[in-house]
Amino acid sequence: MFDNLCKFLVESFPSDFATWLLGEPITLTELSPKELSLEPIRADALILQQSDEIVLHIEFQTQPDKNIPFRMTDYRLRVYRRFPHKRMIQVVIYLQKTDSELVRQTTFTLEETSHRFQVIRLWEQPKEIFLQTSGLLPFAVLSNTDSKTNTLQEVATLIDNITDKRTQSNLAACAFILAGLVLEEEVIQRLLQRDIMRESVTYQSLVAEGRAEGRAEGRDEGIRRVAINMLEEGMSIEVVAKVTGLTVEQVQQLQIAETEKPTE
Repeated sequence: MFDNLCKFLVESFPSDFATWLLGEPITLTELSPKELSLEPIRADALILQQSDEIVLHIEFQTQPDKNIPFRMTDYRLRVYRRFPHKRMIQVVIYLQKTDSELVRQTTFTLEETSHRFQVIRLWEQPKEIFLQTSGLLPFAVLSNTDSKTNTLQEVATLIDNITDKRTQSNLAACAFILAGLVLEEEVIQRLLQRDIMRESVTYQSLVAEGRAEGRAEGRDEGIRRVAINMLEEGMSIEVVAKVTGLTVEQVQQLQIAETEKPTE
């Protein structure tokens, strides 16, 4: 879920991420993992952007992962095989605060082989970084700030001032979901305009089928179908509960019921 959301942000606002991670607004385009002949270790979460001279590789993580150093090294070699003359910047961005030492690992070492990559722990980054450009706004609430609630209020105000309605609604949807890592749903709903979020193309793609069925089968059944669709998209139980208004227990029961359905 969070992988797809962050990937959406990078692909929608590549210049904002280039300015943040590379120090300049380089024009970047998507590099498909298929161009690297990748048999996915986790190709669904792989974010690659490229220019004529550089490849930017970003991995977003909510939880520590002991396999990150090897994965970064493996991707570096695959990119080198395809683009031996391009420079490559690799960054692992951890979203959720943890005391695990794994989030401080920046090196992979195997006998005489050694590879280094960058790590950013969002909870150590000043919030000002993320309030300067639209594409980074959803990450501000995860940054180093005295008040998560006040920071989300700032984000909400900046999103409200965006004139393009599609951009506004998509950023509101992303901010809504990411804020769920650190704030209670009641606070998020109070600060972010839920009606704007629901205009998001991203949000609509997940609930369109459920809404259609909801008109035919009734509100409760429609909400149930929305929840099932979101679960099938890989969203966590907690996020499904936040968006649909169902309880965690109700979503868990739906997940169990779907799992136990006989295959046709």
